[in-house]
Parts: sequence; C-alpha cells; structure tokens
Amino acid sequence: MEPVADMRDDILGKYRKGIVQIYTGNGKGKTTAAFGQALRAIGQGYRVCVIQFMKGRKYGEFLAGEKYLPNLTMHLAGLDSFVMREKPAPLDIELARQGLALARKAIASGDYDMVILDEINVAADFQLIPLDEVIDLVKSKPAAVDLILTGRCAPPEVIALADTVSEIREVRHHYNAGVKERAGIEY
Repeated sequence: MEPVADMRDDILGKYRKGIVQIYTGNGKGKTTAAFGQALRAIGQGYRVCVIQFMKGRKYGEFLAGEKYLPNLTMHLAGLDSFVMREKPAPLDIELARQGLALARKAIASGDYDMVILDEINVAADFQLIPLDEVIDLVKSKPAAVDLILTGRCAPPEVIALADTVSEIREVRHHYNAGVKERAGIEY
C-alpha cells in the first residue's frame, strides 16, 4: 500500500496548474534563474527538459546537467557563434525552428513536468522563429506543465500570457570594467 503522502502527491499532480514564467531584461542571470528553477523541480522529483536556443556550446549548466542530473534532458538549438540580428544565417533559422519543433514535442509528450525554453525570447526577437508560434506554444501547453521562457526582449504578447514575469535589470556589469568572460561565470 502506498504511503498517504505519496497518494496525496499523485492526486495533487493530476490537478496541478502549471505555471508560465518569464525571465527577461538586459541584466545577467536569466538562464541562471531558470536553471535554479530546474534544480528546485528536480529536487522534488520532477522531470525537466531544457532547450537552449541560439546556443551551440555546452556551457557549465549543460555539463553539470549531463553529469549529475538524470532527470534533466537538455538540447542545443543553435551554433557556437553570435547570430547577426539583421541578417541571420539560414542555418541559425533552421536550428531555431528545429528547437521550436522539439519544444512542441517535449511540452506535449507527457514526459516532462517542466520545460525551459532558454533564449526563446531572443530567437523570436531576431525573427528566427515566428512570434505567433511561440504564443501558440504557450497557449496550447498541457495544464500541468510548468513552462519557463528566458531571454531579453520578451514580447508583450507573451508577457501577457505568463503567470510570473521577472525583469532582470543591469545595474553594473564586470565587462564594462574590462573583466573578460570566465568559465563558471559566463559559461
């Protein structure tokens, strides 16, 4: 016989409302905040999928996830180079659209309790993926799935659909003082 607490969690899980969260703004820490949520969710036994748009390098969070977090599935949907905002390469567009298709599949699969779409706001802002498809993705998610979208320039139409929006504002950044990027801090 299942302990009462486990039965309660199973019952509540069926009626749980998934939260849509957005981390946006020009400050440092949007991806870090989303990974904090992932770590918290995994600690509670949730299964988490992260799709990183416009990123092709395995940053520290990706490496740690692979090594230490079996309930975390991660995918890269970009190149390890900057995207030209005014003239993105066709491959940048294709990888972002593949990432969006993967996001749709992950959200609808029932395999994940939380899906994080890292830098999807930037991918939409750079027009690598259609904004209306991002809106549809948020509107059509299953009720129990928690969905997190990160990146600067979150579209107002997506912000309007979110339950929680945090804008991270830059007050000061070490780059401006000439400090170079560093493993464990920027990647």
